[in-house]
Amino acid sequence: MIAASVRAIAGAAKVASRELAPLAEDRRNAALEAMAQAVEAASEELLQANLEDVRAAEGLSAATMARLKLDESKLREMAEQIRSVKGLLDPLGRVLDAVELDDALRMQKVSVPLGVLAVIFEARPDAVTQIAALALKSGNAVILKPGREVAHTATVLVRVLREALVEQGLPENAISMVLGRESVAELLAMHELVDMVIPRGSKELVEYVQANTRIPVLGHAEGVCHIYVDRAADEALALRVIDDAKTDYPAACNAVETVLVHREIAAEFVPRLALRLRERSVKLFGDEMVQTLGRDFAIVPVEEWHMEYGELALSIGVVESMEAAMEHIHRYGSAHTEAIITEDVGTAERFLREVDAASVMHNASTRFADGFRYGFGAEVGISTSKLHARGPVGLEGLTTYKYVVRGHGHVAAEYRGDKARAFTHKREVR
Repeated sequence: MIAASVRAIAGAAKVASRELAPLAEDRRNAALEAMAQAVEAASEELLQANLEDVRAAEGLSAATMARLKLDESKLREMAEQIRSVKGLLDPLGRVLDAVELDDALRMQKVSVPLGVLAVIFEARPDAVTQIAALALKSGNAVILKPGREVAHTATVLVRVLREALVEQGLPENAISMVLGRESVAELLAMHELVDMVIPRGSKELVEYVQANTRIPVLGHAEGVCHIYVDRAADEALALRVIDDAKTDYPAACNAVETVLVHREIAAEFVPRLALRLRERSVKLFGDEMVQTLGRDFAIVPVEEWHMEYGELALSIGVVESMEAAMEHIHRYGSAHTEAIITEDVGTAERFLREVDAASVMHNASTRFADGFRYGFGAEVGISTSKLHARGPVGLEGLTTYKYVVRGHGHVAAEYRGDKARAFTHKREVR
């Protein structure tokens, strides 16, 4: 029965995706504005539903609770994110390339939706509005699978958004939801109905999805982000950036988890960093050198450099050079976001060029690795893959393309043999 129900939902989403794909931008934008207004109008109901989720979630980690809890400010932000997506350029129907193949025979490469997205996420109510908005703007239908810890809030949100779609004359099945662990396995088996799976959550969740489906998967398993403090760093700037990268929102996947300090400045900088972060209630882990330098700050030995804390905790290491820092990053990082703090432009440019990650930064917090901050309106997730989409995934990552050929009775046989016609293959200026 569960399988039939999930299959029916997926089938209806596929039908809805075909109706959305050719939809004019003004109609998609009108629906997005209706969705934003619907979230604002349902704020009291949403907060009450979220309170039920929070009460039921007692005992979960502080990081999970931080993601789960809604307040008036976060609801306003959710509505604003929908409007931000509305204001973005239309990702559909863009001519990505154009070639004249012969006289009156023309080929265009045109952006189109992916189709049906299945998004599996955990304790993130705002994921519902971000994903739904991006899916609609890019002409995709979406099936949401929230974790049980956010089920009450997500249920109300999805109902409110579907009602807004119906009011605008759009198919309500453009946004749908399934619940229960069993539904995940069912969705992952529906490669004929679902075009992309996007898992947002723990490393275990992402790895499970990747190992159990034939559907393309977009996402990242970990966010082990580093900041390397070079010997030419402005130390006051470094302290400010590291503080933000760790404490602004430690539960986020773009929060810094490891700071690497050049040996030449370590004796002065590490104690200053330790003092600053201890004042911010950050638990510190360090290698042998760091423990010696921070002996007054109760620095705990590092047990695992791969650690993604997701809370107010940070690993600190001392390195001999930038080359050693890059080697450490490539060995223990997750190709998510890496940063360098230095006033040496040449060193910075080499780091940005040679470090292999979805986002690399110079003198800036890793927290900027975010779809909203990058100007994408919102994001469906962050991808560390090198195929299709990488980094924060916004509208462009939710589109593919097709080749459109317009001719005038042209046939392939004319381009073979002794008297074959010749292709012109003139690339058109766009």
